[in-house]
Amino acid sequence: QVQLVESGGGLVQPGGSLRLSCAASGSIFSINVMGWYRQAPGKQRELVATITSGGSTNYADSVKGRFIISRDNAKNTVFLQMSRLKPEDTAVYYCNAQLRTSYNPTGLSSRWGQGTQVTVSS
Repeated sequence: QVQLVESGGGLVQPGGSLRLSCAASGSIFSINVMGWYRQAPGKQRELVATITSGGSTNYADSVKGRFIISRDNAKNTVFLQMSRLKPEDTAVYYCNAQLRTSYNPTGLSSRWGQGTQVTVSS
């Protein structure tokens, strides 16, 4: 079994900062891409940022220059440093990992965390 557990969400004022963390654990052989997605009420889930095992990153235009994604490969953990937060950043943030399990190392699967709420409001 594989689990992704997010932490770090909460309530923050506009212009503030938050740091999200997501730790993957269990029968993991390797992790390729890790990323963050978000879903606001009444909207579809959207990409926020991704990072490969080699450190290449990709960001949604709406968060470029404000959010930074990073990862610790040794700990199977991905982070999202969010700065200059706006009310429109309010959403449930989900962690995603494209990984291979130890019991099926040739197969690539997508796993999701349970989500963490980020609310930006004064």
